[in-house]
Amino acid sequence: MSQDWESLKDEDLLKIRFCDLGIRIEGSEVEPRVQKLMSALDARGLSLRPTLYFADEWLSPTGVPAIGIPFYLAHPRLKQIEMRQMLEVEGGTPEWCDKLLFHECGHAFDHAYRFSSRRTWRTAFGDPATDYHPETYRPRPYSKAFVRHLPNWYAQAHPDEDFAETFAVWLALSQDEWRTHYEGWRALEKLEYVDKLMRQAARTAPRVTRGRLVAETSKSKRTLLWHYKAKRKLWEADYPDFYDADLRKIFGELTPGDEPAARFMRRYRRAIVTSTVTWTGESKYTVDGLAAKLIVRADALNLGTPSDESALLLDIGSYLATLVTNYLHTGKFKRKV
Repeated sequence: MSQDWESLKDEDLLKIRFCDLGIRIEGSEVEPRVQKLMSALDARGLSLRPTLYFADEWLSPTGVPAIGIPFYLAHPRLKQIEMRQMLEVEGGTPEWCDKLLFHECGHAFDHAYRFSSRRTWRTAFGDPATDYHPETYRPRPYSKAFVRHLPNWYAQAHPDEDFAETFAVWLALSQDEWRTHYEGWRALEKLEYVDKLMRQAARTAPRVTRGRLVAETSKSKRTLLWHYKAKRKLWEADYPDFYDADLRKIFGELTPGDEPAARFMRRYRRAIVTSTVTWTGESKYTVDGLAAKLIVRADALNLGTPSDESALLLDIGSYLATLVTNYLHTGKFKRKV
């Protein structure tokens, strides 16, 4: 898929409106991922085909059997601008994209058949009317009541997500595989229930077949610049003011011959952020923002670095991971460690 805008500089590309990108799933980089999803549905005997379209983010519109795929997955140049603007490309690898597609397909099937309106569904997964706070839920990492598909124990975020995650595992693995993998888990009961629902779905027509597509980029007159400004504002966490005592404990006062702490952190910023993202699963944009705050504060306090760089890197990484993990589980940054 060759486009007139693919050779533009970032500042010029950001001026382009979504509707002028001219992207479509056919012929795009995401097409093989969509084909894999369709093949999986065929293999399970499911005739429903959710509507797939490019949106501004991953989503399945409420009550509509459809899947919105982020526009940036259409083209390498759009992935590049997403990375530069947000520091990560959600679903940017084939494996990651598959996981997200299968997950969103679970939502689409629920919307099509209204499974969540059934008493048996609520007994298995919970009340879908439960308040939804996906950024601040408190997961139990060792719970065996939930499948593990997306990172951060996402099935525990909400009953709707529990169903979508269970569906994704059911669709991605063979019956022997998911039975063996989840043997002895309470989650196996949910997989058995989804298996029963899908056998019913294979024999019956969906209750809903169409609906309004949300955030459809082909119809949006917003520019990429507007989109990223809004997206960054949405993702910006309520960053804390770091306790000076914590930073002084990690770094110490700057003395002659020391490398300034701020310079040291800038030098290792990418490695520190990458490691924290890997272990916490938090958004790279959020983690990098926290690292930036640390650097600014360390510079203001005129802190220096001890001679043992390895130990210092471990301390910095542990401190940042503690802040991020506490935020992930409680919605609040831990202000002192």
